[in-house]
Amino acid sequence: MAENTEQTDDSMDDWAAAMAEQAEVESGQTKSGGTVPPLDQFESAGKSNGTENPINLEVLMDVPVTLSMEIGRTSLNIRSLLQLNQGSIVELDRLAGEPLDVLVNGTLIARGEVVVINEKFGIRLTDVISPAERLRKLR
Repeated sequence: MAENTEQTDDSMDDWAAAMAEQAEVESGQTKSGGTVPPLDQFESAGKSNGTENPINLEVLMDVPVTLSMEIGRTSLNIRSLLQLNQGSIVELDRLAGEPLDVLVNGTLIARGEVVVINEKFGIRLTDVISPAERLRKLR
């Protein structure tokens, strides 16, 4: 019984470390000593032609979005699809080791790599699309 508690404590330590690292990033500090751009940066996107048109992002904060990770894609005809069964292998359009795409409502926002901490999957973001580029794609 003590072993199980110890294993749970180790599990919590790993996740606590990952969450602490995330909190550090969210507070604007990175391991390299640089800073992460604040959310206020988006408000500058509403300013054009020298006139101020502040955007209130607070109204958007509770809007639900779908976050998905994509490891690859493929196209199949219906005949091949119907022949799939347990143990079938489907070839994807990516090589092993390539980063995954992180999509929000189908829009690419970042790329990352899979991490496993105590048998649970996560994703470490390695490349985030700039906020300006994301806003440009929305228009």
